[in-house]
Amino acid sequence: MTHFDIPPLTLNESLIWQKIDNLNKPKGSLGMLETLAFRICRIQNTLSPTLSHPCHLLLAADHGIEREGVSVSPRAVTWQQMINFTNGGGGVNLFCKQHGFELTLVDMGVDHDLSSHPSILNRKIDNGTRNFLYEPAMTKQQMHQALQTGFSLAETCHTKGCNVLCLGEMGIANTSPSSIWMSIWGKLPLKSCVGSGSGLNTAGEKHKLTILEQAVNNFERQPLPHNDPSTIIQYFGGFEMVAAIGAMLRAAQLRMLVLVDGFIMSACMLAASRLQPAVLDYAIFGHCGDELGHRKLLELMQGQPILHLGMRLGEGTGALCAYPIIESAVRMINEMNNFKDANIDKYF
Repeated sequence: MTHFDIPPLTLNESLIWQKIDNLNKPKGSLGMLETLAFRICRIQNTLSPTLSHPCHLLLAADHGIEREGVSVSPRAVTWQQMINFTNGGGGVNLFCKQHGFELTLVDMGVDHDLSSHPSILNRKIDNGTRNFLYEPAMTKQQMHQALQTGFSLAETCHTKGCNVLCLGEMGIANTSPSSIWMSIWGKLPLKSCVGSGSGLNTAGEKHKLTILEQAVNNFERQPLPHNDPSTIIQYFGGFEMVAAIGAMLRAAQLRMLVLVDGFIMSACMLAASRLQPAVLDYAIFGHCGDELGHRKLLELMQGQPILHLGMRLGEGTGALCAYPIIESAVRMINEMNNFKDANIDKYF
């Protein structure tokens, strides 16, 4: 077994569709609920899937590239928002409460001392990453530490009985590494991958693109294995992003549903899939956001988002809002009567 081995999906596809198609409804009439139910059955290796103790990990860290003015928000917003979350004042708080998710706040590398807030789990690797315009964002040891932290966080959720893991992030400037990962692995021009982030104007977007193009050019001039996924992750990633990758991989190993949020978490899933392609079998994409390129990013993974609500907040809010649709899919396959038991003629 390799470090990233993920169990294959082995449940017979025809058995699942036979159950879904025998529910007392026109074939295919519940659309995405049917395809979601099919995927969840395969993930859990059962015709009677369940959703238990859903958990949400909110991972936070700062980025050295923020020093180059690639975000309209200053890095202080990262720690300020984390404290806001401890008081229940964020979007992530209300949606976790609404949909019954256990929320865990994790400091992976925030550039601020949060030790006086015991509700924030301290897994700080450093006070933010280095500036990847000039050097790798993190060392190999830091990357492995972040991956292992994500592994452990997913395992902890699993031991609580969780089989639904949702992931969110807080980190000013983390759309920058996300755009670069998308460009490199999608073989797309960086211009088509760079957006406004938290609200840059046209001039700001142009500056951001210039900085990121220069960073990629500098990377390509380094004597590095440029096609190696781990090298790309280490060079550009944030601590919160690499932890998310680790959590995604471990959750898939444990046959958990992995709910993927917006642009940044989708980029992390793309990175995870470059380490182990089978992780995509366990990914459920909550929504397509408004950040430029998110739709293209989803297409790279053949991801079918549940919602398209014009959201781009991050924190995992889009994935959390999609959860009731997932619940409906599971209820459909478990609770809806079939033609035989309902004494209804099957007409197809």
